[in-house]
Amino acid sequence: MNFKTNMTTDFTWLSRTELLIGKNALQKLASAHVMIVGLGGVGSYAAEFIARSGVGEMTIIDGDVVDPTNRNRQLPALASNHGEFKANIMEARLKDINPEMILHVVKKFISPENVDSYFETKIDYVLDAIDSVTPKLTFMVAAYKKNVPIISSMGAGGKMDPTVIEIADISKTYNCVFAQQIRKMLHVNHKIKKGIDCVFSPELPNKESLLLTDGSNYKKSAYGTISYMPAMFGAVAASIVIRKLIG
Repeated sequence: MNFKTNMTTDFTWLSRTELLIGKNALQKLASAHVMIVGLGGVGSYAAEFIARSGVGEMTIIDGDVVDPTNRNRQLPALASNHGEFKANIMEARLKDINPEMILHVVKKFISPENVDSYFETKIDYVLDAIDSVTPKLTFMVAAYKKNVPIISSMGAGGKMDPTVIEIADISKTYNCVFAQQIRKMLHVNHKIKKGIDCVFSPELPNKESLLLTDGSNYKKSAYGTISYMPAMFGAVAASIVIRKLIG
């Protein structure tokens, strides 16, 4: 993306960002390619925050459609769009925020069979907001082995207090069952002990809110959620991507 050519056509929308971080940082963001995997409660908000920072190229990946149960926490979910692809809804929204952004949209779920194909082009940062263990693990390992910087969101379900959200290496996570499971599988199955940044909360989940699911798309259970917690996870993850990109 040519920053000078594209950004000067309508630079005013980023004027407040420029006041805070300066033109050199805007240049870095405009030249960056960020991939966001999963457009649920965490990933949808993260995608919007990153788009509003002025990132020049994004790839968004999600094969799911809006379900009525998504409306309590997911940015694309409305009463008027049940059954529509979340990726399509977010595509329209992100392009409306920044029409000059190069946006790649993938309406597929991550699987062990297709994960390598997503790293065939240059990616400057990956934000992992997948909420199922097997696809998440597959994607984290692929990014790690290809030396692509990644921030991975752990479990936001079953929790209420956004003030205790932390950022840490996967090896330093604690009190998060989801992170514990991922950490163990990374170590045992892939010999990876550290080197992947995570957003997590040490708040103990409300176990009474646990729901067993039908196991589709590798997901066997889910915790109850409150509107703001996934969004807060997304905001923290997006901040890591933005701050790392501008140095």
